[in-house]
Amino acid sequence: MLSGERKEGGSPRFGKLHLPVGLWINSPRKQLAKLGRRWPSAASVKSSSSDTGSRSSEPLPPPPPHVELRRVGAVKAAGGASGSRAKRISQLFRGSGTGATGSGGAGGPGTTGAAQRWASEKKLPDLAAGVAPELPLAARATAPPGVLKIFGAGLASGANYKSVLATARSTARELVAEALERYGLAGSPGSGPGESCCVDAFALCDALGRPATGSIGNGEWRAEHLRVLGDSERPLLVQELWRARPGWARRFELRGREEARRLEQEAFGASDSEGTGPALWRPQKNRSRAASGGAALASPGPGLGSGTPAGSTGKERSENLSLRRSVSELSLQGRRRRQQERRQQALSMAPGAADAQIGPADPGDFDQLTQCLIQAPSNRPYFLLLQGYQDAQDFVVYVMTREQHVFGRGGNSSARSGSPAPYVDTFLNAPDILPRHCTVRAGPEPPAMVRPSRGAPVTHNGCLLLREAELHPGDLLGLGEHFLFMYKDPRTGGSGPARPPWLPARPGATPPGPGWAFSCRLCGRGLQERGEALAAYLDGREPVLRFRPREEEALLGEIVRAAAAGAGDLPPLGPATLLALCVQHSARELELGHLPRLLGRLARLIKEAVWEKIKEIGDRQPENHPEGVPEVPLTPEAVSVELRPLMLWMANTTELLSFVQEKVLEMEKEADQEDPQLCNDLELCDEAMALLDEVIMCTFQQSVYYLTKTLYSTLPALLDSNPFTAGAELPGPGAELEAMPPGLRPTLGVFQAALELTSQCELHPDLVSQTFGYLFFFSNASLLNSLMERGQGRPFYQWSRAVQIRTNLDLVLDWLQGAGLGDIATEFFRKLSMAVNLLCVPRTSLLKASWSSLRTDHPTLTPAQLHHLLSHYQLGPGRGPPPAWDPLPTERDAVDTGDIFESFSSHPPLILPLGSSRLRLTGPVTDDSLHCELRRLRRLLWDLEQQELPANHRHGPPVVTLP
Repeated sequence: MLSGERKEGGSPRFGKLHLPVGLWINSPRKQLAKLGRRWPSAASVKSSSSDTGSRSSEPLPPPPPHVELRRVGAVKAAGGASGSRAKRISQLFRGSGTGATGSGGAGGPGTTGAAQRWASEKKLPDLAAGVAPELPLAARATAPPGVLKIFGAGLASGANYKSVLATARSTARELVAEALERYGLAGSPGSGPGESCCVDAFALCDALGRPATGSIGNGEWRAEHLRVLGDSERPLLVQELWRARPGWARRFELRGREEARRLEQEAFGASDSEGTGPALWRPQKNRSRAASGGAALASPGPGLGSGTPAGSTGKERSENLSLRRSVSELSLQGRRRRQQERRQQALSMAPGAADAQIGPADPGDFDQLTQCLIQAPSNRPYFLLLQGYQDAQDFVVYVMTREQHVFGRGGNSSARSGSPAPYVDTFLNAPDILPRHCTVRAGPEPPAMVRPSRGAPVTHNGCLLLREAELHPGDLLGLGEHFLFMYKDPRTGGSGPARPPWLPARPGATPPGPGWAFSCRLCGRGLQERGEALAAYLDGREPVLRFRPREEEALLGEIVRAAAAGAGDLPPLGPATLLALCVQHSARELELGHLPRLLGRLARLIKEAVWEKIKEIGDRQPENHPEGVPEVPLTPEAVSVELRPLMLWMANTTELLSFVQEKVLEMEKEADQEDPQLCNDLELCDEAMALLDEVIMCTFQQSVYYLTKTLYSTLPALLDSNPFTAGAELPGPGAELEAMPPGLRPTLGVFQAALELTSQCELHPDLVSQTFGYLFFFSNASLLNSLMERGQGRPFYQWSRAVQIRTNLDLVLDWLQGAGLGDIATEFFRKLSMAVNLLCVPRTSLLKASWSSLRTDHPTLTPAQLHHLLSHYQLGPGRGPPPAWDPLPTERDAVDTGDIFESFSSHPPLILPLGSSRLRLTGPVTDDSLHCELRRLRRLLWDLEQQELPANHRHGPPVVTLP
């Protein structure tokens, strides 16, 4: 950091102080490289960065598997996918030129509230969000052809399936003719009338089932649902618009027409006769969706192939009608009997039902009464609706089907940004509900956690919820101004609290804590009880400091001002503890976006305070005095007094930075990863932490600058003083400073003052080691450069002088070993020790050594430094170096061009401490001075709150009355 002034020959001397050339400091914050503002010092800053952790978002549900169809060169258009699935289904059922309008159309202008309810209940936005955008029918008809697999279903031995080239315009009848040709069951096209008869005997079937192993076609196939495609239906459109659910697979089979009709009729009849089995997947030609809460779909037109094919006879239509009629007649009696039993059971549960005469009633009344008999789930958490927005559309029970449950209004995908719509489990259609309003996580083990989204009004047991909180069975969860739910979890088996926390407290109950004195006014306590709770908080020893956002600036300014002025008798890390309490309150109690703003304001206040302190110290330096005033050398005691404020800020900022890093990581983990403001908040936090990094580096730089400036004038005595004075006895290891030789006391005094200063300020151990590492680096470079310079002018490289220097160096290292700094000192004084050891070798032994052996015995010396010491070694009058000391030819260039002086720019970088903070914010405050300052700040906040009230409503802080 410090280098001596060099002569014309390039060698430094101790005549004049040369200011530091550069202090390169590595920091784990990448933002420091972006900061353009420099600190007013004689050193520069270099930082190495480390990024925070990566953030991820919750993935959407996987799309259902496709039928084994590979499109050749099909490229789907980009764009919003919202509502595309409903549109494609509607187009498939209707003709291209027809559309339902009015109240009867599905999705038309006259769509009623029931259709909207059906769309919310079936979660069409979710289905649309998970499906890629599709081409319109007109563009899809001109798309390149694809390869379609048609399974023979035992038509030919050894044949599993045949690949058929198909387009979007290919009909089922055309594909049947082509597949028969591939199987060898029909002649080529145009072979005669026999071909038409052969095609009429077969039908293309859409089969759903579960493959035994792997994908379709491998292993045993077990078909469970079968549908005969009409001759004019288009298989490519069918497989593209109607996809199988997860766990199911689809394939097209070629069967005999009579066999296919029989299999379809058997499956249809078996499902209706059982009544309780899963619904079969079969043609929906004239069936409406009124049972699901939606409007009926219009009849399909001939253009889309889902109705009766154009040009066909009425035979197929009559067969279909007779099939439906026969199926209904088969299960009519069973259905009526079961409906009657359920109706009687429902009516028997109504008050006075025993005396009522059960007679014929409207089936609509019966269905409505049956829907009121709701049994809550026994193995999943759920939410019980206490108040809703629209009674006709709201449900009573909302079951959690996933471990993470999201409430929201949903919405379409953003056409501008291309981002998909947020995934929502429960749709709420109130106007004040956000697209992603609230998230509840209920794992296998209690408690559940509820986290509101940014800007979403959410209440928990009547209190505004700003951060993530625990959710227990029986808690009330309010969303917006309309919805109110009660959380229930039957898995706990009644282990929840016997008394809900939102009930008023019983008379005479113990106050729940001082926090309620600020927010609760309906807890069942009187004014006197609330005043006692407030007084207990103001004078308590709990590490808590509550404030409102409007009082934040005044509170932070007061803490920083008191720390900069040194007011009070705070412990060394007291300012960091008080500021950490402010950060903790913001992270736990205030809104999500408040913590980044607080950190930015806090970092700027600390930086300004350190800036002012650095200017004050610089103005008091002797070189800044008016001309004519003699410069007084700095003493270790004076430097210690000047550097104490900077060292305190360095210690406090280091601990505060570690604490802030922990809170930012917690905020990132707890925050909603889909929150659009999360990235902005993290950037603000990174900028604030970068300012704190800069404060630490600046205070470190200024501290070592003034310490090395003081050390600069004391180091020459280690080369010039003689420790073997008359009657003096060399001290042993661990001796006191007063027992050391007079020539070593000034240098050791600087080391002792720095050690005491770091201990009093409770500086982090890593920074203590790096501070002394830099001091030892500077001492080694300065002494080695001076040693190289001394040998050029007058005889200095003598055995007797080398023994004195070696003794002084050993005494310094022994003293540092007793102070606990021996390992660091040995590492940084290695090169100086090696040079002195060379000069301490007896003359006779040195003359026998060769260049190669000396290079091996002294590896830390460069060839230029070794040659300089040997060429100027005093062997006697008129004697020069022996030829054995000549450098090898391979090292001659390094000797001629190498520098014999040490560079001050190769010092080790500053590495900021990592790990947890040493601040302890748990348990009562035991330090009396810190407790006194905490009480003062609490009463300051109380006074600021009282100033906002009218004059006749103000009163002083309450006082606890002793019993």
